[in-house]
Parts: sequence; structure tokens; C-alpha cells
Amino acid sequence: MALGLLDLIKNNDGVPSLPVIFTQINEAVEDPRSSMRDIAQIISTDQSLSARLLRLVNSAFFGFPSKIDTISHAVTIIGTKQLRDLALATTVIHLFKGVPEDLVNMKSFWQHSIGCGIAARLLASFHCESNIEHFFVAGLLHDIGRLILYEKNAAQLQEILSQSNEKTELLHRVEREVMGFDHTDVGGLLLREWKLPVNLEEPVKYHHRPTLAPRHATDCGIVHVADLIANAMELGTSGENLVPPL
Repeated sequence: MALGLLDLIKNNDGVPSLPVIFTQINEAVEDPRSSMRDIAQIISTDQSLSARLLRLVNSAFFGFPSKIDTISHAVTIIGTKQLRDLALATTVIHLFKGVPEDLVNMKSFWQHSIGCGIAARLLASFHCESNIEHFFVAGLLHDIGRLILYEKNAAQLQEILSQSNEKTELLHRVEREVMGFDHTDVGGLLLREWKLPVNLEEPVKYHHRPTLAPRHATDCGIVHVADLIANAMELGTSGENLVPPL
């Protein structure tokens, strides 16, 4: 039986939850009484997360001239909100492990998502946005709703993928024709359930329709263009075989 939008997120077992450590980091970042040291201590309690963040900040993605070997140093160099956003990015990638490989290649999915995130980060830097890591995360998460559909609505997604290929029609349009909603609605609702900021929720929900965004149209527009770039450059795929129109 096909599931409705709310069923996919609210009434179905197995929808991933963000770990407690991220909630603690987020609360500390948003608390004006918290210091950089407080936030670094919270992150450092999770050795796996700390190791992933240090690998990321020491990668060519940032290109810092000297090695950053502690979370305290990373917080000082990058900033608390930026490191919080990167912690979210590395956490989400580890949440989805039950997606059927016959529907989507997860390596290709994350290649597309990371490609979109990097393109969004670059566009945001050209636009002189203050927290460009926020745009990397928004780009990384833009198709997260499709993973929920692959996990929870696999049979219908198989039909939708086939129709999209047969009609040579954009996948998200076929999703909406068949289900009455698409992966952007699912992703937006998931981020709301995770209690993530609206400036992340809206780029996920409106990246195919940025002019409809109530509050963060610029953020949505940047992710919209970044997604187009990632598709045009064939940087992996989340299932879409066409380049969405600008």
C-alpha cells in the first residue's frame, strides 16, 4: 500500500533520528551563555564524530596551511555554527544504511549530494554569504527525502523511476504526479521533525521551486542552481537522469 506524506515520517518505524550528541551540540551553539570551550568539550565526548570532523577540516576541502589536531583548535579556526553544520553533515551520511541498492547506488547518491553541497558553498562565497558551511549542508541534504522514499516506498519508487525514464520526464515531477507530493516535501518534513533551522528546511523543501520559499528564497535559489550544476556535471545521481531547468 502506498504511504502518504505524513505516514512516511511520523507513523513509520525506522525513520532515522539524529543522535543525542548533535542535539547537545546544537543547543550549546544556540545558547549565548555557551563558550567555544563548552562546545568543543561536547564534541570531544564523541570520538567517532571528533575523528570525522578533524579529517574533514584537515582535507583539501578547507586547505588550511597547518594541521588542526584538536576540536578546540577547529572551533577557534572555523567557528561554532560552521562546525555544528559540518557535524550535522557527517552525522547524516552515517544514518541511512538500509536503502535498497537495486534502486539507488549510495556511493553515487552521496557523490551527487556532496557535489551539490560544494557547488552551493562556492556560489555562497561568490554571493558573500557569512556562513558558507551552512550552504554546503543545505546542498548535501537537498535530496534527503528521496532516501526516505527509497526506504519506505520502494515499490512505488520503482514504478516512478520507470515512468520517468520511459517519458523522459524529470523524476520529481513524476513523483508529484503519482504520489501527490515529491521528495522535497518529504525532506522538508524530515528536517522539521529533526528540529533543524528553517534556513535548512526551506532549501531542502523548495530547491526545485525557490520562488515559493516563504523566508529564505536566496538560500533556496543557491541550492537550486547548485543542484543543476551537479546534475549537468554528472556528479553522481540521486535517481534523476535529466538536468532540471533553471
